[in-house]
Amino acid sequence: MSVLSKAARIGQSLDISNVSELVGNALPVEDYRGKKILLILPDSTRTAPVGLLFKTIYDQIGKSAEALDVMIALGTHPPMSEKEICERLEISEEQRQTQYKSVKFHNHEWDNPDALREIGVIPASDISNLSDGRFEMELPVKINQRLFDYDQLIIVGPVFPHEVVGFSGGNKYLFPGVSGPELLNFFHWLGAVISNPKINGHKWTSVRKVVDRAGGMVNVEKRCFAMVVRPDKSLAGLFFGTPESAWEAAVDLSDKTHIIYKDQPFHTILSCAPPHV
Repeated sequence: MSVLSKAARIGQSLDISNVSELVGNALPVEDYRGKKILLILPDSTRTAPVGLLFKTIYDQIGKSAEALDVMIALGTHPPMSEKEICERLEISEEQRQTQYKSVKFHNHEWDNPDALREIGVIPASDISNLSDGRFEMELPVKINQRLFDYDQLIIVGPVFPHEVVGFSGGNKYLFPGVSGPELLNFFHWLGAVISNPKINGHKWTSVRKVVDRAGGMVNVEKRCFAMVVRPDKSLAGLFFGTPESAWEAAVDLSDKTHIIYKDQPFHTILSCAPPHV
């Protein structure tokens, strides 16, 4: 499918009307009548106007869909409380009990075998090809089994340069976002072996190839809203399509938005992590 997109001009940002227009074009009401839809969203460690997208999508198809639920793509992060999910979605507890009372909230459970389903195995020969010969091993692919209760998955999340996969977003919200421990652990080990300088800010990495290979094994229809968010938290761009196509288009804007290229390497780099409460 072709990618629907909105990108702000230099010095400007997308507003609610821009987002509403794209969501309206991406999700025709009649296409979702009677369907069960699961939104897969990042937790609060990812900076993005997730609430704006959630509320706009709900306004568009919430009344026509049989179900419109939310799963938090935690990876191995701790589960979020009902209150924390409401804060992530930028809705009040009163709105949760009234306007959005039909929406079910799910936390991913990566360490609960009963919550997972094995959907196949990536053969050792494929892992060797995908990893450029760094590993040769069979890789079981497990994912949260709740995904198979729905007619369509809609991934909503930002795309940034990422130290393990190259650029975040797309199928990464499935693997490792809602995956089992085998692929989750392999994902991080492969990135570490390749090393940060050869990963961070690179588009087509071996890790991304493994992620997309696993994503292709999920036989539920998948769509994605990929966001490019500026450091001031404003929305520079929004892309809709398959997880692969929306991600690829968003990466090109993220590269221009988030990376500053210098002619000379730095001798010393001081990194200050943001505070987490």
